[in-house]
Amino acid sequence: MARILVVGSINIDLVMKAPRLPAPGETLVGGQFTIVPGGKGANQAAAAARLGCQALLVGAVGGDAFSDVAVTNLVRQGVDAGAILRKPDASTGVAMIIVDAMGENTILVASGANAMLSPEDVCTRSEAFHWTDCVIVQCEVPLDVVAATIASARAAGKLAILNAAPAVPDLPAEAWHVPYLVVNEQEAASLSGIRPNSVESAILAAASLSRHGADHVVVTLGAMGCVHYSATASEHIPAPKVEVVDTTAAGDAFVGALAAALVNGLDPHQALVFANCAGALATTKLGAQPSLPDAEAVESLYRQVAAGPPF
Repeated sequence: MARILVVGSINIDLVMKAPRLPAPGETLVGGQFTIVPGGKGANQAAAAARLGCQALLVGAVGGDAFSDVAVTNLVRQGVDAGAILRKPDASTGVAMIIVDAMGENTILVASGANAMLSPEDVCTRSEAFHWTDCVIVQCEVPLDVVAATIASARAAGKLAILNAAPAVPDLPAEAWHVPYLVVNEQEAASLSGIRPNSVESAILAAASLSRHGADHVVVTLGAMGCVHYSATASEHIPAPKVEVVDTTAAGDAFVGALAAALVNGLDPHQALVFANCAGALATTKLGAQPSLPDAEAVESLYRQVAAGPPF
């Protein structure tokens, strides 16, 4: 069974549906409200677990009531929560999410305990880096934690994926040197200075980002799928057509599935087709972790798209 180590954020998502996103200063009457466990680290670990991987999460929760909700849910999703730290003087991370009628969203995050995760919390878990097949990290934790995670993965000789989300202007130079860098349109624009509003411009943005040191750069483009750039490849991979309900955690489903596919032996192109399928399916349900698809669903859609089984 594939082993995935995720270092990242753990949040509780407060999600409200609205006919549209409110303008600044506007009060808008919304609809359905739900409280759902989320956070990019937690979502990506849960995504990998739902795809049949052994997933271990290194992260932090606070000393409030939300902490037990978050950890209990991760265990229920099949994630190993044994490396999650409790920061009693902090709150558990919270994300406030508004989803419009088209499934687009805006997200505001209060980091809480996520901001208290330290490089020591990562470096003292060296056995986890030798245990895993692939390491995933994002930017909802302190940047020195991101750098320490990538350095530990490199020292252990493991595949690493940096999901540079949200985009940060001062990403440490050593953090760019990863096998896989994954960003969305907004993150690609912020980090490269090139707005990917077409396949061609997305490839230009990916090529620009690759100069920082990543072996493979992936720019996700929502309903358009993704582009992949490396020294030997420059390609656009379309996404399957689905009925979109909520795009929250689609990127996390994509990253978790990419890790699972690569570890299970798919080549980069096949792995990205598989990741596109997972990301697309995640948009068909409301919420973050509740929307993450299982292996059967992703493999079924992959067979339709690729005309063959993934593994």
